[in-house]
Amino acid sequence: MPRIPLGWLAEHVALPAGLTAEQLAADLVRVGLEEEAVHTSGVTGPVVVGQVVDLTPEPQKNGKTINWCHVDVGAHNDPDEAGEPTVPRGIVCGAHNFAAGDRVVVALPGAVLPGPFPISARKTYGHVSDGMICSARELGLGEDHEGIIVLERLGYGADVTAPGTDALALLGLGEEVLEINVTPDRGYCFSMRGVAREYGHSTGATFTDPGLPTEADLADRPAGFAVEVDDERPVHGVPGADRFVAQVVRGVAADGPSPAWMQQRLTKAGMRPISLAVDVTNYVMLNLGQPMHAYDLATLAAPVVVRRARPGERLTTLDGVDRALDPEDLLVTDSAGGRGARVLGIAGVMGGAETEVGPATTDLLLEAAHFDPVSVARSSRRHRLSSEASKRFERGVDPRLARVAVARAAALLVEHGGGTVDEALTDVDTTTPPAPVAFDPTQPARLVGVPYTADEVRETLTSIGCEVDADGAAWTVHVPTWRPDLQTGVDLVEEVARLRGYDAIPSVVPPAPAGRGLTPRQRARRAVADALAAAGLVEVLSYPFVGQAQVDALGLPEDDPRRRAVRLVNPLADSEPLMRTDLLVTLLDTARRNVSRGTGDLGVFEVGLVTLPEAGAGVAPRLPGGVRPSDEDLAAIDAAVPPQPRHVAAAIAGHVEPAGWWGGGRRADHTDAIALARRVGEVVGVELVASADAARAPFHPGRCARLSTPSGAVVGHAGELHPHVVAALDLPARTVAFELDLDAVLAAAPAEPVEARPVSTFPVAKEDVALVVDASVPAADVLAAVRAGAAQSPAGDVLEDVHLFDVYTGDQVGEGRKSLAFALRLRAADRTLTADETAAVREAVVAEAHARVGAHLRA
Repeated sequence: MPRIPLGWLAEHVALPAGLTAEQLAADLVRVGLEEEAVHTSGVTGPVVVGQVVDLTPEPQKNGKTINWCHVDVGAHNDPDEAGEPTVPRGIVCGAHNFAAGDRVVVALPGAVLPGPFPISARKTYGHVSDGMICSARELGLGEDHEGIIVLERLGYGADVTAPGTDALALLGLGEEVLEINVTPDRGYCFSMRGVAREYGHSTGATFTDPGLPTEADLADRPAGFAVEVDDERPVHGVPGADRFVAQVVRGVAADGPSPAWMQQRLTKAGMRPISLAVDVTNYVMLNLGQPMHAYDLATLAAPVVVRRARPGERLTTLDGVDRALDPEDLLVTDSAGGRGARVLGIAGVMGGAETEVGPATTDLLLEAAHFDPVSVARSSRRHRLSSEASKRFERGVDPRLARVAVARAAALLVEHGGGTVDEALTDVDTTTPPAPVAFDPTQPARLVGVPYTADEVRETLTSIGCEVDADGAAWTVHVPTWRPDLQTGVDLVEEVARLRGYDAIPSVVPPAPAGRGLTPRQRARRAVADALAAAGLVEVLSYPFVGQAQVDALGLPEDDPRRRAVRLVNPLADSEPLMRTDLLVTLLDTARRNVSRGTGDLGVFEVGLVTLPEAGAGVAPRLPGGVRPSDEDLAAIDAAVPPQPRHVAAAIAGHVEPAGWWGGGRRADHTDAIALARRVGEVVGVELVASADAARAPFHPGRCARLSTPSGAVVGHAGELHPHVVAALDLPARTVAFELDLDAVLAAAPAEPVEARPVSTFPVAKEDVALVVDASVPAADVLAAVRAGAAQSPAGDVLEDVHLFDVYTGDQVGEGRKSLAFALRLRAADRTLTADETAAVREAVVAEAHARVGAHLRA
């Protein structure tokens, strides 16, 4: 986001004395520019200018040579016998790029440098060093460490570098920089010009537009370096370039350093100074908002041709990356090897390495153009190459700025690098004025709810640069070229509301319409989440994008349908191009991340969508942008969208009951996962039936349950994860999990409300039944038989509750047998049960269990 040095901004708009970055942020937020951060240098004084009186090289035992220096720091010198500050300070310095007589930057004891790094007098190398002679990196002025700052070499004269002068003010280190957040429709605010204009709107301060052309800028000039625009394949019928200005500047020390003040401003704005030519084009871009490029004229062959890429073309951009170009990329080329044969750069994104400015460059071709925002945005995203130029072009650049920007850059180059500007100038201009907007002046009041008058609306639109033809009830508004976002009446309404003040818009709570609320399915999903949270689990939200390695970690068989996933054409990350087909693949990754950060005992759950592509499903058509798809296209898109059912999954690792003085605690096992899954069914009114499933990845064979609805439809699985899966994901041993198709569970839920049963006031009767069955018989089958038998007893359906409370294997029941003990609670709604009735229930339970699973009563 743009960084705004206050001193630079003050050149374009009248800032009050003592304005702070915080106050500037408060002023700008009123017009929709939000504060991102306030940056300071991190340097506090005393930091002053010092003149090296003498320096003595002293070799050290470690092989290093240091300089013992005496530095005159003016009023900060040590006092003499008379108490006057005339004795230079002694300072130890390890750098060697300065000499006696040079004026340098000295941090005195009490100063703090970025880091923070406090400065104090300390004994080192046999001397007491009473301060520090600073480099640019030590002051936070840049990453390059080329030695001590020598002020004369940066262009500072003796008139501003007297010993003792405040170096913080001299170098701009005391200035605050405000970083703002700019919305995509406000691209003009990526410049000092745009932000200054908005500050003027907010406060009424006088704004001076630096982008207005002078008479010299508008004067007719002979044609210069040949430029042609040849766009045979425009995107949406819009030419890729409708203006291209080229200016030759000769005899410039292009690779030399830019002036110190320019380097300071670029650094504060977040850019690294490189050379005069590069710094000037960047400076003009930050100042006016017009991206520019400087070519080494000696490497160019006329004419320059702006065209679309051809199949098979490649370009090595300035970042050193060799890129394959797409036929939709708009290119700037020259005619080395034939007309438009050599690619110079991707228009509006980044230039190529062949024609960049180098140490031998003296003659430059300056380029300032207006490129189509859509073409630039697509190329930037296609090549994953976001540059300062592309950020501005894709948001919209003022097409009238190109010639002004070239003139400003040429003047700066001549002023600081010598040389001359050619009289000839190339200006290929096919721009058209923005389309006028039909506007109803009553619309702002109707849409915003504030009674703006027609005069207020006209005044507001005029202040942002619009020309208003207010003839009759319908106005015609001509928007300024720097506001390409103003295209319809509602855009103008937004400007009126913004500049008249959002705080003037009343806050009115709309009445809630009766008879609306959450749907039954929404309430059921929330109830499921509440129940799992009440059980101690934490709800998480993971991205639905996965990679092949994550799928492989689950140990799915090669023919498992869950391996058939939708692959995204433009994934957020190349490592995760697939849409998940189950929740566990992302939920377990979330669990792994938390375990790796020290959470050994955890329970997490997620409710989310999965994508299940069907074999033979159609492919969605690729449609052009900017036009409404036909009904047939929309139907084809809808048909190609794969089913996306909603699942719920949970994972538990470590202890579910913590250890302490009360005991050793209890680790989670597969029964906890099964119980949680069945709890989901209970919440929505579906009794899920658990049965053994020996082969279901990623679960452990023999410790996995298949969960079904009463009708027999399988809706999920629960159990302990396979040891290989646990190892692959670095999870705690014996981690358990479940996953259910929540949509299928809800479909099986009763549609009608459940009628409450009256609470019986008669006493409960208790019976315990121990049944011996074959060891291979599931306990669930025996439990089902117990319930069926109780329901068929002569006493009627008096079974209130039944649960398994003991499992025994051993000599008393025989080899290959087990004893299952069930506790029955019996209660009638209209009477007290007799001993004969409870005995009849017991006999019916034993008989039904024997008939179903071969059980007999344990002796």
